[in-house]
Amino acid sequence: MSIRVAIRQKAITNMMRQTSSSPHLVRLRPATHCRSTPIHSYSLKGTPEKHFVNWQQDPFGDFVDRYVLPEKITHFSVDVELIAEMTVINPFDFFVEKYADNRLFQI
Repeated sequence: MSIRVAIRQKAITNMMRQTSSSPHLVRLRPATHCRSTPIHSYSLKGTPEKHFVNWQQDPFGDFVDRYVLPEKITHFSVDVELIAEMTVINPFDFFVEKYADNRLFQI
């Protein structure tokens, strides 16, 4: 049995005055190598409207959203929505070979 959940996260940064900004790295995308949570829908929106986005992958295979803001800004916000299916997975669903039943492993 599984449950579908909708998750929304919004992050807002406000500045006291207009300021130039270096690229913002946003790590709000689910991992593609996660077997237990299928993602049915995903959207990411950022403001101000005048920006461009580069999707990158870090050394661990996770996606990083790199926002480049060419003009001075007074605020920056990111809005993420996703629909995921939460399934129950038994972490002990594996076989143990007969020879390993009574073995003690030292670390």
